[in-house]
Amino acid sequence: MAAASATDGVAATALRSVIQRIEHAAERCGRRSDQVRLVAVSKTKPVSLVKQVYDAGHRCFGENYVKELIEKVPQLPDDIEWHFIGNLQSNKVKPLLTGVPNLAMVETVDDEKIANQLDCVAGNIGRKPLKVFIQVNTSGEETKSGVEPDGCLELVKHVTSNCPNLEFCGLMTIGMPDYTSTPENFKTLARCRSEVCEALGISEDQCELSMGMSGDFELAVEMGSTNVRVGSTIFGAREYPTK
Repeated sequence: MAAASATDGVAATALRSVIQRIEHAAERCGRRSDQVRLVAVSKTKPVSLVKQVYDAGHRCFGENYVKELIEKVPQLPDDIEWHFIGNLQSNKVKPLLTGVPNLAMVETVDDEKIANQLDCVAGNIGRKPLKVFIQVNTSGEETKSGVEPDGCLELVKHVTSNCPNLEFCGLMTIGMPDYTSTPENFKTLARCRSEVCEALGISEDQCELSMGMSGDFELAVEMGSTNVRVGSTIFGAREYPTK
């Protein structure tokens, strides 16, 4: 029990450090820290650690795997705002939406097929419109999911015009592992946002940018991110059994 408590203490301390780093990054670029949402990425981490970060006051968590998320949900408070941030297959949409009633966001809509499936299931179960981000592959890496930048606007228009049970909220990307390259990835996403906002006739404040992870979240904040996904910096790099 002593070892578990020590681990829990480290996670809570790490959470506070990340929040402080976000605040400082926001200050450096003249932004308010409350304009940036921190998604604590809890994939592969045990419920005990998630609960410890929750007890430290955090409410927004991200998961990559449908099965793992569905197993965690009943073991944790229902005021958690879950973000699904992994690649989503069509056959996993119904289990995700029915198994996670407090699902706040799907950040990884990358084609019309998955958008249509989310829209259909959300409508069938009668939930309020599901908030979504469109995932954009800004690095050009074949191993990464996401619509190509030149197809971003078309997909956004499909969601806003044909998916009444989805609420388009912004754009998401995953930067390259070589963090010296991520400024270009982030600039590409910002250009996509400008194109989307002009076409839809909305302000940039109405289109979020989800970019930045453990290795580059401060840079992402400085470049306009409104949503950063931080995992190992909070929970540690070690993976734990999910049961």
